[in-house]
Amino acid sequence: MKLSSLVISSLVMGSLLLSVQAHNHKTKTKADIVDTAIAAGSFTTLVTAVQAADLVDTLKGTGPFTVFAPNDAAFAKIPAADLNALVADKAALTNVLTYHVVAGKVMAADVVKLSSATTVQGQDLSIEVKYGKVFVNGAEVIATDIETSNGVIHVLDSVVLPKN
Repeated sequence: MKLSSLVISSLVMGSLLLSVQAHNHKTKTKADIVDTAIAAGSFTTLVTAVQAADLVDTLKGTGPFTVFAPNDAAFAKIPAADLNALVADKAALTNVLTYHVVAGKVMAADVVKLSSATTVQGQDLSIEVKYGKVFVNGAEVIATDIETSNGVIHVLDSVVLPKN
């Protein structure tokens, strides 16, 4: 009798422990867009550009935001002199970076239903689904739905540029 009571008590305690751990996992705070990009390790150029444009506080703000984020390989497609000139011109850099951000949290399942999205910069991004892939202004979306505490990140294989 004592052994069965001990087994039942152990099972109940184990269930409670698992329940608490599951609850803690679910309520674990996600990082914001900037901290998520930093932690990923593949957005160092983007993070440097966001810092140079003084957009860190904005992208750490309440949001929600959807960021079509070029990774380091995307920025590497831009000639170094051109990229350095862009980073040195805060107004132009801000224009380009805010062209990658849409107000609201737009998950991939919703992005594929759109033909365009208005950026916080003011111009629209063209969205196209072809060959089973999603393209934003011709740049391929190579990863989706990286959820953050203040929005979502979709990764682009190229930097997209606004119209002049």
